[in-house]
Amino acid sequence: QVQLVESGGGLVQAGGSLRLSCAASARTTSSYVMGWFRQAPGKEREFVATVGWGGGSTYYADSVLGRFTISRDNAENTVYLQMNSLKPEDTAVYYCAADRRVYRLLPTQEVEYAYWGQGTQVTVSS
Repeated sequence: QVQLVESGGGLVQAGGSLRLSCAASARTTSSYVMGWFRQAPGKEREFVATVGWGGGSTYYADSVLGRFTISRDNAENTVYLQMNSLKPEDTAVYYCAADRRVYRLLPTQEVEYAYWGQGTQVTVSS
């Protein structure tokens, strides 16, 4: 069983930055695809970004492209989400997700991820 623990959320003003971290419990996650999703109040959870096991392949939602960067450190079993130029509409609970299946394309759907963290709150004030 893989456990994921997010950290780094908080309150930030619009235009500011935050870096989220997701620590995985097992070293085998270095071969897993990892992703970030978010859920704003009253809305469905949505895809944010994903990174392949080697870290060289990434994919982003259009809403965060150019502002957010996903990366991973397999030696530390950790994936990061650097969030810059934050906007009030980025306010949400951010979830880390992982899956060991091999996909032809990096997965962007919730059902493609088997393991989930508990989430970390990000609040962007205007």
